[in-house]
Amino acid sequence: MPLGNILFPLFLWIHKREDNELYNSHGIKIVNFQISITILYVISFISLLTIEGYGFLFFITVIPGSIAITMFNIFKAINSQTCYYPLAFPFLKRKKGKGKTNALFLFFGIAMLFSYPIAAQSPTIERLDGSAVSKDSLTAKIEQLVSDAQVHGLAISVFEDNQITFQKTFGFKNYPAHQDLKIHTNIYGASLSKAVFGVLAMKLVEEGVIDLDTPLESYLPKKIYEYQPLTRWHDDFSELKYDSLYHKITARMCLNHTSGFPNWRWDEADKKLKVHIEPGTKFSYSGEGMVYLQVVLEKLTGMNLEQLAQEKIFRPLQMYNSSYEWQDLFSKDFAFGHNSEGEVYQKDMDNEPRSASTLETTPYDYSLFMQGVLEGKILKKSSYQELFKPQLRIRSLTQFPPGSEQISKANDGIELSYALGWGVFKTPHGHAAFKEGHGNGFQHYTIIFPETKKGIMILSNSDNGESIFKELLEVALMDVYTPWAWENYIPYNLTAVNED
Repeated sequence: MPLGNILFPLFLWIHKREDNELYNSHGIKIVNFQISITILYVISFISLLTIEGYGFLFFITVIPGSIAITMFNIFKAINSQTCYYPLAFPFLKRKKGKGKTNALFLFFGIAMLFSYPIAAQSPTIERLDGSAVSKDSLTAKIEQLVSDAQVHGLAISVFEDNQITFQKTFGFKNYPAHQDLKIHTNIYGASLSKAVFGVLAMKLVEEGVIDLDTPLESYLPKKIYEYQPLTRWHDDFSELKYDSLYHKITARMCLNHTSGFPNWRWDEADKKLKVHIEPGTKFSYSGEGMVYLQVVLEKLTGMNLEQLAQEKIFRPLQMYNSSYEWQDLFSKDFAFGHNSEGEVYQKDMDNEPRSASTLETTPYDYSLFMQGVLEGKILKKSSYQELFKPQLRIRSLTQFPPGSEQISKANDGIELSYALGWGVFKTPHGHAAFKEGHGNGFQHYTIIFPETKKGIMILSNSDNGESIFKELLEVALMDVYTPWAWENYIPYNLTAVNED
């Protein structure tokens, strides 16, 4: 069938692209490749007729070469859900800002094949200060950092113009077994859970389920400590029966870490939940505060966290491999956390959904979340403005003890603050919003610069991961503003640098 190599995949793509983002992205690459290889075949045929000797060699290599590339990508897609088609011009591409593809562009592209030169994707990344770094040199630098700091697995996505322009994985999902980490490998998100929950909570504010500044206790027909726990521990608030402060806590306080709760109740000497300080007066990082808001929302909506997240966040953003609880499908391809020596931690698969800490995702999926936030999806513009509005200044030496009780002016220049589920600070390139994640064997950092439409996602499954974050942020994005000392992102070579 004439042009069947283009029309068959085009037909499948048109009918399947809405079912799964993977079908959409792979379909675009395949159609672009088939159009490009058809043009190349036409050119080779002309060369056969006009160029003696070399024209014949060119002609007989095009078809076998295209078949070889196609077969290679069939096996690659089946085994790793990735594909790579060289020599493919972007006749068909995603529309920026809406995340949808435009089929009509394809037909205009075919009609104008010989009229317009089509530009290939840029081989460089434009950083915050306007300078550029080549993708090849960035890849080489990451490989060097991963090797020198013994980071056992790493995934990187860089965003320009609100789109993913660089996305790679390095190292292993299981270092002792030397099993590669891939873009669709499940990875534990740790406190990145809070960033997703912040967006979810603001969505429910938009829908009128709650107000940010109404005490959460007032929404329930019973006192929170009177409810029978439905989970092993996290919705058990019986210890608040004699607490005189918890009734003041609002959704805003839970999201900006001023609830007064400890980070986790098991951090307490007696392992009991209590409010330590007047709610709303002081920043004190608290997973318990996020979970308290989660439990109230679950009782108000009649839906659990997982159902809410799937309906409001994951499905709309086509994050089909993300969940607040372990799913059986993750067992096919998941990353172990590694200690500093490369030994694996036992994988926790029985967590109940908690807004602050149990996100399971993939590098591909979480990149979609960050892109969705950059593009202004899910929430109204006014809601994003509220989400990222500084709530209170942070002047502690470090985020966590022992330096969290020491006052410091080190971050006054960037006006380090907390917003709703995200940290924020100011830069010469506009405000930045960040969220980190930290657990045994998993260390993550994500940051976006909405005004410049740039950002970066760094996910690692190694206790050595944070030791390269400072240098990686500078090289990839020229982000010299992230408060790395406050985050305790001590570079692996800092001692050697100081000695020099």
